[in-house]
Amino acid sequence: MSTPTQTRLDAPEPGWTVEADVAVVGSGIAGLSTALRYVQRTERGRVVLVTKDRLSTGSTAYAQGGIAAAMAPEDGPVAHMVDTHLAGAGLSDPHAVNVLATEGPDALRWLIGLGAEFDRADDGGLALTREGGHRADRVAHAGGDATGAEIQRALVAAVLAEERIEAIEHAVALDTLRDPGTGAVRGATLHVMGEGARDGVGAVLTPAVVLATGGMGQIFAATTNPPVSTGDGLALAARAGARLRDLEFIQFHPTVLWLGPEARGRQPLVSEALRGEGAYLVDAGGDRIMEGVHELADLAPRDVVARTIARTMAEQGVDHVYLETRHFGRATWERRFPTILASCREHGIDPLVQPVPVAPAAHYASGGAEVDIDGRTSVPGLWAVGEVARTGVHGANRLASNSLLEGLVYADRIARRLAEAPPVPRPARGVASGTVTPLADPACAARVRTLMSRHAGVLRTGEGLAGLAAELDALARPSSPATPDVAAWETANLLTVARLVAAAALHRTESRGSHQRADHPEPRPGLRIRPVVVRLEGNTAVTTDEDWTPSLPPELVAELDAITLPLAGPGVGGVPEASDVPSAGSEPGTGEAGGSRLPGRPDPDSRAEFTLAHTAPSESHVDLVRRALSEDLTAGPGIDVTTVATIPADQVRTAHVVARADGTVSGLPLAELVFWMVCDGALEAHRTVEDGAAIKRGDVLMTVNARTRDLLTAERTALNFLTHMSGIATATRAWVDAVTGTGARIRDSRKTRPGLRALEKYAVRCGGGVNHRYGLSDAGLVKDNHVVAAGGVGEAVRAIRAHFPDLPLEVEVDRIDQIEDAIAAGAEEILLDNFPVERLREAVALVAGRARLESSGGLTLDVAGDVARTGVDYLAVGALTHSSPALDIALDLL
Repeated sequence: MSTPTQTRLDAPEPGWTVEADVAVVGSGIAGLSTALRYVQRTERGRVVLVTKDRLSTGSTAYAQGGIAAAMAPEDGPVAHMVDTHLAGAGLSDPHAVNVLATEGPDALRWLIGLGAEFDRADDGGLALTREGGHRADRVAHAGGDATGAEIQRALVAAVLAEERIEAIEHAVALDTLRDPGTGAVRGATLHVMGEGARDGVGAVLTPAVVLATGGMGQIFAATTNPPVSTGDGLALAARAGARLRDLEFIQFHPTVLWLGPEARGRQPLVSEALRGEGAYLVDAGGDRIMEGVHELADLAPRDVVARTIARTMAEQGVDHVYLETRHFGRATWERRFPTILASCREHGIDPLVQPVPVAPAAHYASGGAEVDIDGRTSVPGLWAVGEVARTGVHGANRLASNSLLEGLVYADRIARRLAEAPPVPRPARGVASGTVTPLADPACAARVRTLMSRHAGVLRTGEGLAGLAAELDALARPSSPATPDVAAWETANLLTVARLVAAAALHRTESRGSHQRADHPEPRPGLRIRPVVVRLEGNTAVTTDEDWTPSLPPELVAELDAITLPLAGPGVGGVPEASDVPSAGSEPGTGEAGGSRLPGRPDPDSRAEFTLAHTAPSESHVDLVRRALSEDLTAGPGIDVTTVATIPADQVRTAHVVARADGTVSGLPLAELVFWMVCDGALEAHRTVEDGAAIKRGDVLMTVNARTRDLLTAERTALNFLTHMSGIATATRAWVDAVTGTGARIRDSRKTRPGLRALEKYAVRCGGGVNHRYGLSDAGLVKDNHVVAAGGVGEAVRAIRAHFPDLPLEVEVDRIDQIEDAIAAGAEEILLDNFPVERLREAVALVAGRARLESSGGLTLDVAGDVARTGVDYLAVGALTHSSPALDIALDLL
């Protein structure tokens, strides 16, 4: 494979090395959890954990509000998914959100089992609260408002107790080492700030580097992030050639303690858990500013609150607003928010007697290094987790308290994949390849922060962003590069990340989530599916937007990929094995179902049956479902007006997909795909049967828990696929049953509805039938018109053989005297069109096994058994896909 475009910092060659199976860079919740989960999943795996400061220092320790997970009996993962999507403004990846919410509760239990002590309610259960964007109490907290500190304590203690985790503190990660042949990561260089055997620049040699370096808040003048959050991991990933995504979405925490107009650096956070307990925002006159802005008022998602505060300040010509908490009383403050109370008093503010001055400040990056559902970046061997990673969970705006949970959940997924991977020898070497990035004067860092806060803050403009990008680019081309040292490297990272963020923000010409453009104040629906991807090419930030198809669970993808055709023509490219489709009455391991083969398995004695070599069948199904949904949702406002008008946006219900008649089911994966796409993955779907099963009236085929609006919007499209495909499967099953015991098989034709051939032929297989050819290139099939045009059966067959010598060859005859000529010319299959039973017997005797025989035309269920007993190989029933009645299936809302 080719090596991605790569650059590197100007740094000395490594003077020392250490080896490990995995290197984790960062010691917050994401990095510590990855290291622990990996050693727990392996017997001998060894981790080197690199941290810029001490193990206990990082953004996690400053997290106040808590960690969100659907732990309450009245809550559930689907409700958590819905809230996450609503906060994400349409850009959250459905699969990532589904994974976060469904795996979140167990991840939190693991953390508790590790020793993290969370606040408890009177009944001993977790004390749960809510924060902005949450419609349920699902935020667990510790020490009132010291959740991050408790989590950090527990994780650090567990890491220190694990002998297979070696920590290297006070170390700045510089760049990846690469295999010169494959470009895969073989380690990383780092600089240890201290004295001893590992002083200065060294290297960790490892086949897997996991970035868990946290955020980039220090690229702004005011931030909630600690001083170490200079974007080191993101800059390292960019220099390695990784794809970066959604960098324009910087979340500004709406309530940061305002310390005056000249305040710079890390500012004290005032958790929105205060608003969850009843605090509210007011202006200098005491008027509430969130009333009428959002249905959740002061508990609206963070982007809404931050934007409202910024506009209020601009309209009133002030630089802060106030958080009113005086109605809490001393007991609530001291019990729930002792850390914030102490911080306020330290800065001369007493919340018991005065409102707390607050203003937005840079808080959390929703974008980062683009990773798949298991944390892999686009660079082989480089992984990312936590704030440095773009998993797709947060979309355009992070839901409060999802970040700690994301670190837990995706750390475990990375650790699982690394532990499951085949053993890789620790690399003996690696090279720091690529051109050298010139180092800017560390004195320019203050200028970068000022520019970013001025032009890439809560409200942005194209003109401001263009000027910002130009000035940052100029700073990145210093006339005299700085001397390599920690300050120069940090400044280079800070400047690199600022340039990438500015480029992404300039590229997205709409307002969405935490990216607000005053010159483009409304969202553009088309940009919802065109994310901004940024790459560093040399010393240039290059942005592109590209079509995006949200990811699907691999289990569903595999099922959708099975809904393909067991036929393909020449030049399609490869003949992969077809998928088996379960059928009613099949015996395990026999390959038989109701007297026929398993429907998806090609007949070993038939060269006419091949597997259609789709490159990505599931993608074609997504396109099909999207087109089907568009028939309901493109006209007018593009919504289901009835459900929007009658059902609250946050209502979650369960629905059953129920059979209203006996039959054979087909199309359940397609139906689930419809629900998945409409619900943006915010659902729990459980099937009680599989495709090919015999069903009875009243049987529940699938249970779906999702937002009520989404269930009813998806209902008709899902049932259209399911009833139609099940009707075909049911009709096919009736024909298969009619020929049971004869050895003959039922197969279809190309008489299908436009655009639905793959689905309809799959439904035939679910019913126990087999497929004839899919298209005109799958086999040579000489019919009456070809005979007329070619001058005879033999002439037509010989012409095909001359042009396509290896192609399966079939001939349709309507007279018995044409058979010998067809066989003599090389036909492998004879299609007997409209032959009565007696003539079929005569044809079978004449052919005597020299070719396969199909009976077609004039067939009915009443005569199917008699036809099959003549000895023909197939009964072709075009009506299966052409005119089978739909099977009655309904959606019942509980």
